[in-house]
Amino acid sequence: MKKNKQASDSNTPERRALGRRDFLASSALVGAGLAVGSWACATPSSQSQENNSDPRRRQSRMKTRKLGSLEVSELGHGCMSISANYGPPADRSQGIQVIRSAHEKGVTFFDTAEVYGPYTSEDLVGEALAPIRDKVVIATKFGFNLEGPPGLNSRPEHIKKVVEGSLKRLRTDRIDLYYQHRVDPGVPIEDVAGAIKDLIAEGKVLHFGLSEASARTIRRAHAVQPVTAVQTEYSIMERGPERNGVLAACEELGIGFVPWGPLGMGYLPGTMNAQTRFDPKTDLRAGFDRFSPENLAANTPFVDFLKSFAIQKHATPAQLSLAWLLAQKPWIVPIPGTRRLNHLEENLMAVSVQLTPADLREIHTALSKLEVRGGRMNEMQMRVVDGANFEERNTP
Repeated sequence: MKKNKQASDSNTPERRALGRRDFLASSALVGAGLAVGSWACATPSSQSQENNSDPRRRQSRMKTRKLGSLEVSELGHGCMSISANYGPPADRSQGIQVIRSAHEKGVTFFDTAEVYGPYTSEDLVGEALAPIRDKVVIATKFGFNLEGPPGLNSRPEHIKKVVEGSLKRLRTDRIDLYYQHRVDPGVPIEDVAGAIKDLIAEGKVLHFGLSEASARTIRRAHAVQPVTAVQTEYSIMERGPERNGVLAACEELGIGFVPWGPLGMGYLPGTMNAQTRFDPKTDLRAGFDRFSPENLAANTPFVDFLKSFAIQKHATPAQLSLAWLLAQKPWIVPIPGTRRLNHLEENLMAVSVQLTPADLREIHTALSKLEVRGGRMNEMQMRVVDGANFEERNTP
């Protein structure tokens, strides 16, 4: 396989362009995976379901879905915000309690990355899940230089080195789903897929994933090593994957889709307003245009609609937002993240919110009349999104 000369140069302009804090921030925001199309399954657990008019007292009935051939709970748990990027790290014991409580409530799919912290999230997830390792699916990510010049690094030799650190921190002998965190323009995606193929042959990795990849990149990687899941930001507020061909490519190839930021990075529960402020030292959202005071105010009609429609469904805006994602395709598995037990319980109850085709049409019609103000990430972070997250549907 022919390698790009840049692949061995960790000091290229693309790599130098990212400052350490910024590239850590950009990678920390990824969280997603793919799910199978027509052959996705939904297997109910033994928990009972109860209709209740109080949206915070619903009883969840967790089912399973498939990301490719990988079976997971229909809602996963994103672990980034426990350790970094949405405020200061939570107390370690609190983080472990939340992760273990998620599993007790039916979650079997947990998402982390080496860059979250860095390293501290993987270490936390490893400790929390060690007693139940064989009952859960762990996803983590590679793709950044954390011990050298800041920037992207998906060279095969780097991947094969850093996987050992992730295995150690996660206290496991295999990674169930290993994502490339950001597509590296200096390394052909075929070389990345080939490296993962080798790790799968060794048993250190079980499934291959891509994060924030374009439809064209997904197809190229899948031709070398089947891609199990694709992770990209997707929510009722951020619907780029519907327009850029990524969801279409996943459906065509039988790849699962894992939306990160399914609650709009905390926007969609409806608890923020123009007076909300974020600490620029600990919270990435302080630098995102969508979270400026002006845009928090400008997007009030969007959140107000969610609140009013949620009332009709005896749900909260967060539950409605997650139920909307679950209703889009049977191979979509959102990974909401939280460090709080009450938010965890609220999120997981979303699986009991049923949206009819008429509900979905009403939501679409109402929201199509509203404009979302502010981009999903800042300019620097969008610079490392493959193809600026734009892909023509008919690209070969």
